[in-house]
Amino acid sequence: MCGSVNLIGEEIAVSVDERQELESKLWQAADKLRNSIDAAEYKHIVLGLIFLKYVSDRFVAFRKELRARLIEKDGEVEAGLEDRDEYLAENVFWLPPEARWLGIQKRAKQPDIGKIIDNAMLSIEKENPRLKNVLPKDFARRQADIGLGELVDLVATIGIGFDNSNREARDVLGHVYEYFLGQFASAEGKKGGQFYTPKSVVNLIVACLEPYKGRVYDPAMGSGGFLVSSKKFIEEHTDKRHVNIAKQQISLYGQESNPTTWRLSVMNMALRGIEFNFGKHHADTFHHNQHPGLQADFIMANPPFNISDWGGDKLENDQRWQYGIPPRNNANFAWLQHMIHHLSPRGYAGIVLANGSLSTKTNNEGTIRQNIVTADLVDCMIALPPQLFFNTQIPACIWILAKDKSGKDDKRARQHEVLFIDAREYGTMISRAQRELQAEDINAIAGTYHSWRNNTGNYKDKAGFCKSVKLEEVAAHKYVLTPGLYVGLAEREGDGRPFAEKIQQLTNDLAENFAKSHTLEQEIKKNMRGLGFDL
Repeated sequence: MCGSVNLIGEEIAVSVDERQELESKLWQAADKLRNSIDAAEYKHIVLGLIFLKYVSDRFVAFRKELRARLIEKDGEVEAGLEDRDEYLAENVFWLPPEARWLGIQKRAKQPDIGKIIDNAMLSIEKENPRLKNVLPKDFARRQADIGLGELVDLVATIGIGFDNSNREARDVLGHVYEYFLGQFASAEGKKGGQFYTPKSVVNLIVACLEPYKGRVYDPAMGSGGFLVSSKKFIEEHTDKRHVNIAKQQISLYGQESNPTTWRLSVMNMALRGIEFNFGKHHADTFHHNQHPGLQADFIMANPPFNISDWGGDKLENDQRWQYGIPPRNNANFAWLQHMIHHLSPRGYAGIVLANGSLSTKTNNEGTIRQNIVTADLVDCMIALPPQLFFNTQIPACIWILAKDKSGKDDKRARQHEVLFIDAREYGTMISRAQRELQAEDINAIAGTYHSWRNNTGNYKDKAGFCKSVKLEEVAAHKYVLTPGLYVGLAEREGDGRPFAEKIQQLTNDLAENFAKSHTLEQEIKKNMRGLGFDL
């Protein structure tokens, strides 16, 4: 944006180019208001208000449409505007008068604003059963800890209505919600990873799987990032004339064990008007599967790495363990087999796992991996760069699985082959501790996969980056799936200097460093003797 931005006051209309700067300014302003309250608790207050603003904006927008419609039909305008069924028929949440944003904002400076917002949330849940026990209702208790009235005024500046002429512009609130999720995950550090997968990792898997239509499932969904991105992929890659048809061709399923994270995911979907099935409540995926009969066309997930207390001792005879009983002290291969179990006959899965899953042979894991490989389920293995995740520094990879590689549907058979991609050098550091895959990185990785998968003759192995490998070669490496083992080292251009000259230079440099090391050692010993210590 040009010039300064008054963040407290009138609603701000923004272009797509201005949105990122607006998000940053909003976050900085909101973060100043939280005082000493922990980010883990503060996020529910801020995201709850953004949700309330969003559903109210949508309610008001439809109310205007309904008014015009009633006037045109010479209907009873005022009575019709309060007809709850009119709103529900258009998938718009019905808001009773006490829950409408304009009235709440007018009372933002009242001493009981926290109680007013709590009551608004309760009334929304009462009128909309889908949101029962989902919305935060902790505003009165936390009012003294934050500038709640100022926060209400700040949230009031977000959004520019719901005119259909500019989908990017009217989704400002959705973008802000998503941006704030990421910022809170960063602020919470390791805890933030429980509800948020970095957007660039999500985008990479979505770009590889291309979920145009069918059933999409995430059994460890966090706040629902994979599912939201699947919906966005449909909208961005479908001809505008067919968007409504496409929306009817995708169904979203998810499950989450953490109750507060489950509520975040429901709000995330409801905020965007996305239909979903997340089960009746939060539940443990292994022990209380909410979708036992689901056969998903696409599965995308970032389950927690290396869980040791997942209750495997109670599930040793589970039907999901088709390729071997997972160890009791690590859930990685339990997650993998759960997802294979839920794949449709033509389904694809993109799963983020710790790198240990590529090579470990302890506690039956090597046997399970071998059985999965020999069943020809592994389509592609991608080694990810470090520092992508908020919650762990454990090296990670992506398993892309295909339930049927015979090419029966599309004549693009890649049977008995695996594509290995080593993307460890990709990405850009966006802070001292955080790396992010850029659009060109995602396009390079996903483009390579599709070029190989489509089998059109455009794919070529590239030393240090990608290689297509027959299962016989994987077997020769004892079913270890580490991409670097197969792709080798990248070819490096020579500098024209003779080899003997380079070796002589390296020898001279090494001798010089040894001499400096010896001098430094003598200096340290001298200083230590001066302190009364003899080395």
